[in-house]
This record gives sequence, structure tokens and C-alpha cells, in this order.
Amino acid sequence: MKVAIHQMCSGIDPENNIRAMETAIFAASREGAGFYFAPEMSVLLDRIAKRSARHVSAQGDDQYLGKLQNIAKAAGIWINIGSLAVRSEKQPDKYANRSLVIDAAGRIVAGYDKVHLFDVQLDTGELWRESSTYEAGTEAVVADTPLGRMGLSICYDLRFPDLYSSLANAKAQILAIPAAFTVPTGKAHWHSLLRARAIESTAFVVAAAQSGAHEDGRETYGHSLVVDPWGEILLDMGEGEGLGFADIGLSRITEARSQVPVHLNRAEIGEAKLY
Repeated sequence: MKVAIHQMCSGIDPENNIRAMETAIFAASREGAGFYFAPEMSVLLDRIAKRSARHVSAQGDDQYLGKLQNIAKAAGIWINIGSLAVRSEKQPDKYANRSLVIDAAGRIVAGYDKVHLFDVQLDTGELWRESSTYEAGTEAVVADTPLGRMGLSICYDLRFPDLYSSLANAKAQILAIPAAFTVPTGKAHWHSLLRARAIESTAFVVAAAQSGAHEDGRETYGHSLVVDPWGEILLDMGEGEGLGFADIGLSRITEARSQVPVHLNRAEIGEAKLY
């Protein structure tokens, strides 16, 4: 199946972001793509909580999500919106960073809340405390799609292989990893980590990314990637906004797993013994 990857520079106005996504989704459909992937926080990227709060709703009330459902139906294409902020059902004073899969009829078929929150301070002086605004998810999620069984994750999750082991054990064939990676961490680790997740899971990785200088003051790395189960990079979009395409054939998974059958050889290991 041909897939479309939308590399964005999302801003603080959801209407502008939705218009960019609509244009890209219809372009993807015209080009024969069966699936469209957007980056993390595609609908709204704004680190200032007071300013962004008026745009964040419960999932069932989210007007922007409703628009994307209608666009998916009109274009006749499956979409992974990357993620958006929705009001947490458990803690109304916090948000969930939620990745959603929408089918070609406009129905939501799966949702995943980011488990690993980005609480770090970089040597550059950048300080991030996602846990001050977001509630962490607790469950791994896979969804059956026309592309194959898809394991959902978001950005910082990429650094935690246990999550991807869980997705691999659930027979995920495609790992969706939408992101808004910082420039310093992207330069250091982005390509290496994505190739590692593909190789160790013998699955395709589709990682749509934010790229560029954003209205809220952050700068993101870009380089949206599609990686095959052998670790070969099928698409690297570099910097800047745009729509890229790649072909995903599940037979490549069979080939990789026949050569290195990690799923058959995996052993159960208890806690490390201290000497």
C-alpha cells in the first residue's frame, strides 16, 4: 500500500493547521495513498497552556477532530492524525496527548494516550515538563487496518523499547511514531532510535514529524522517516514542510523474520541478578 506522510510546522491556530491537513489528505488520496500520517500535535502546537486551553475539549466534543473525521470520509482514506490534546477523562484539569486512527468512513477505530511524558532539561537550556499539563497513558494499543496491524506510540515513547516489545508481542506489523522532536535530540538520536525500533520488532516504522520554527517558540527536527523491517530507510523528508510517499509491502516483514526470527527466539527473562 502507498502511504502518505505529512511533515508539518503546526502553529497556534487550529483552523490553519486543519486547512493544511485537509489539503494534504486530499492530495494523498489523489496520489493513490491508502493511509495518511500526520505528526504529533498536528492540530495545535502551543506550549503556552493558558492560550491553548480554549482550543482543547473532551474527545467527543472536539470540533477539530470532527472536521478531520469528515475529511477522511470525503477523501476516502484512512488517517492517523499523529496526536492532539484532549481533556483527560480521569483528571479534568489535565490533558491527554492522544493518537487516533480514523477509517475511510470517518469513524474512530483506535486511540492511544502517550505513556512516556517528556520531562527533561537539555544542555541547551530547553526545559520541558509535559507532566505538568498532561496525564500519562497506561496501555499499549494496536489496531487492525488495511495497511496491517498498527502499533501506536508518540514521540518520547521512542526511547522506551519495552513499549515496542509489547506491540511486537501483539503482532504489530507497522509502528506509527508521530513526533515533535527537538533539534538537539533529533540530531543525536532520531535516526538511530527509529531504525532500532524497526529492526528489533521486524516491523515497518512510519514516523511523521514536525519540522521548523513554530509560533510558540520551539524548533523541531523534521526528518519524517519510513523504515522497513530490515532497518533500511525508505523515506527521509529532511527539513521543511511537505507531503512524502512510500510503499509498504508486508512481504518484507516475512523476509526479515525468516532471516532473523527474533520473535521465535525471544526468551522470558526475570529481574537481573545482582552480584
